[in-house]
Amino acid sequence: MSRIVFAIPGDIDLPTGGYGYDRRLLAEWQETGVEARHLALPGSFPFPSDAELALTQQLLLSCAEDETLLIDGLAYGAFPESLAAELRARIIALVHHPLGLEAGLSPEQARDFVAREAAALRHAHAIVVTSPTTKRLLVLDFGVDAQRITIAVPGVDAASRATGGVTGGPLQLLAVGSLVARKGYDILVEALGTIANRDWQLTIIGAADRAPHIAEALRSQIMATGLQDRILLAGAVDQDALASAYARADLFVMPSLFEGYGMVLTEALARGLPIVCTTGGAAAETVPDDTALKVPPGDTEALAKALATLIDAPAKRARLAGAAWAAADTLPRWPATAAIVARACLADTGRKVMR
Repeated sequence: MSRIVFAIPGDIDLPTGGYGYDRRLLAEWQETGVEARHLALPGSFPFPSDAELALTQQLLLSCAEDETLLIDGLAYGAFPESLAAELRARIIALVHHPLGLEAGLSPEQARDFVAREAAALRHAHAIVVTSPTTKRLLVLDFGVDAQRITIAVPGVDAASRATGGVTGGPLQLLAVGSLVARKGYDILVEALGTIANRDWQLTIIGAADRAPHIAEALRSQIMATGLQDRILLAGAVDQDALASAYARADLFVMPSLFEGYGMVLTEALARGLPIVCTTGGAAAETVPDDTALKVPPGDTEALAKALATLIDAPAKRARLAGAAWAAADTLPRWPATAAIVARACLADTGRKVMR
């Protein structure tokens, strides 16, 4: 009987959107009876050593002939073409966003990742992406046939509506995501520095160990701008603490340079939060226009202006919040997402997938 082998590099429990997506697929499949198992790959991807690539090859080639290999793009996008071509099991590539579009890469690294991922994707039987934007990127820039791509946007759980901060206190801003270059937190701090005369506080929730040099630079920037008493770097937190942070927030902010989808945006919508975000990658489409003020990625002035506008205009915040709460009922749910991915993996095996 065919089953899915979900090959994921590194620690699946890390608090990132990509790992959260992967964890939830496995949990939903277990709940609905889809046969699947997790195969842990080395954690150094997308920069594996030769020895780690050899171990990856050994692990993948040990899978049974009738098992479908679903390989997370953090690993698959970094595979040499020879490894992708050699795998005898049926390959489904899961692409959260192309590796070559990660911020902080040198031009040479970005070009190498794009070329390597394009070559590897030619050997995938099918491809699953998490947004229509990523599908368009793969078709236009990576030469992938659109018919081979399935879109499975992340689901979201129903949540209670945010109650906001203390009445009369500072406006509570919330940002969620690891402290890496792509998240654009340096731009957010710079923007907030220009509107320090407003009454606000910012909490950033996200792991600081993904790119320690970026986290340290952000701490130094906050100190240099004199905002250390107004910006809290809370680090990675558990789900209960994250839910409490959403509940206490008045405004959600996402300054990312690029997002393959932006799961935190739909989590904010699910709680009825007004949003300021960029249009980087899929973020422009993830959030309805009537729920957010959207600015170009990397534009400090535009970001500051959007934040100031909503800080100064409680009635406008309330309108955006109302639209966000209404949109919460239309958001995709995880069982449907997991069923879409399972069907993409098992389409040619004769297995039925329950929704």
